[in-house]
Amino acid sequence: MKRMGMIFRAKANKALDRAEDPRETLDYSYQKQLELLQKVRRGVADVATSRKRLELQLNQLQGQSTKLEDQGRKALALGREDLAREALSRRAALQQQVTDLETQHATLQGEEEKLTLAAQRLQAKVDAFRTKKETIKATYTAAQAQTRIGEAFSGISEEMGDVGLAIQRAEDKTAQLQARAGAIDELLASGALDDQSGMHKDEIQAELDRISGGSDVELELQRMKAELAGGSSQQAIEGGTGQSQSQQQPQDTPRFDKQ
Repeated sequence: MKRMGMIFRAKANKALDRAEDPRETLDYSYQKQLELLQKVRRGVADVATSRKRLELQLNQLQGQSTKLEDQGRKALALGREDLAREALSRRAALQQQVTDLETQHATLQGEEEKLTLAAQRLQAKVDAFRTKKETIKATYTAAQAQTRIGEAFSGISEEMGDVGLAIQRAEDKTAQLQARAGAIDELLASGALDDQSGMHKDEIQAELDRISGGSDVELELQRMKAELAGGSSQQAIEGGTGQSQSQQQPQDTPRFDKQ
């Protein structure tokens, strides 16, 4: 079970590593820091609000204490010592509350100063992280682009690998078709396959047809030569006959002797 758990965690870690984008992780971390800074600021605002409320209560109690003191003096001036004593007793109780509120006010003021300083430091840290984040993101993007360009040039990228496989398959199919066509031509030429269309002839039949065609041409040529030769002989014969007749015609002309 431990081994299976380790294998499962290893597989899950590898899958998460492939799915993780450092830029998204940096943006998420920056967002979390902004949320923390916002909480600290809200804490500072809450402490400041509490401090302000204590200050209002202190001002109110101090006003009541001053009022009781004046009332005690007036009562003592009128000879009412009992009223003066009661006024001073109430003033003493209010003074104790004022002392407690002043202690709380000092505590809240100290907490407010601490939170304000923490917020300033956190703000500086968040600003520095934002600058570093953008630098890392830009560097990562450039490295990723350079890697993809290198993979594309070298042909080891997934997209270029698919293109290379497609080209290889096309070349293989083309070579297969060319080999099949050549084999069929050889089989038809050798007579191993019959041409059902009657258009294809083997080499022997083609040679016989060529010789037969050549013989017909030769015979026709000889016939034409013979005709030309016969015509020339007939013209020669006719020409010879006419000449002999012209030579014999003066001899047949009767001669008259002079007496």
